[in-house]
Amino acid sequence: MGADRSGIKMGIQAYAKNIRVILWNLLLMAVGSIICSASVNGILIPKQFFAAGFTGLALLLHYFFPIISVSIIYALLNVPVFALGWMYVGRRFFAYSIIGLIVYSTALHTVQVQIQVHDKIVSALLAGIMTGIGSGLILRSLGSAGGLDILSVILLKRFSISLGTSILGFNCMVLFFGGLFFSLERALYTLVFMYVSSKTVNLVVTGLSQRKSVIIISDKWERISREIMDRLHRGVTILHGKGAFTGKSEEILYIVITLAEISKLKRLVRDIDPDVFMVISDTAEVMGKRIGNQPHW
Repeated sequence: MGADRSGIKMGIQAYAKNIRVILWNLLLMAVGSIICSASVNGILIPKQFFAAGFTGLALLLHYFFPIISVSIIYALLNVPVFALGWMYVGRRFFAYSIIGLIVYSTALHTVQVQIQVHDKIVSALLAGIMTGIGSGLILRSLGSAGGLDILSVILLKRFSISLGTSILGFNCMVLFFGGLFFSLERALYTLVFMYVSSKTVNLVVTGLSQRKSVIIISDKWERISREIMDRLHRGVTILHGKGAFTGKSEEILYIVITLAEISKLKRLVRDIDPDVFMVISDTAEVMGKRIGNQPHW
């Protein structure tokens, strides 16, 4: 009887946890979509700017056919992409992205605001910050708002084209046609918007959780590795090396830590060996249960 109650309790807890996860992801998508839509309807359209991704393509088509709203164009553009996405992306990511598409398209249609910024360069900067924050919140969820995110994953899995290459190529195409059919000035302002947006997205998505890889060469490597594991609770990989000039064998420590832990690591290592040789590098992406972030697509 006790085992049955325990099983029921665990089932209820698991169900409650799943509900919290779903609600949290829906909240991220909703808030992110509202902020992005405010940027599109409050700045980009009034200033006749373009944008990145499928939103940019939808804006281009809207400028050609003003009678059709951006939200409808965006939703229609995603139909063939999601049809392909069913075969190439993960089911959870696909399901959340369907929801994200509905939320974002609805927000584009309903969030109509007026943002009184007259200077074009300031408008591009503000739109970039707003879109970066909104897109970052959406990307922190388990899905996306569809569009270029889904297409990039399909191209990666089908043709091994990196995500960055797909996004850069598509955005260059949007800028090219925008400058060709409308004006080069608007394309250049859009370039400012895209740059600020990409930097803001990185800040929102990674923030202080950005990973750094560290290489440490020291005669006191044993004590340093032990202290890192005991005090920072991070794993250490020991690599065997040899100095080209001295011919001396060296033990090299390799660690991956978060940005917030860098100062602690430097203090720890310097206290043990003031003459330590240490290299700290940025990481594009880290996969792993303890320190990495698993792709959810």
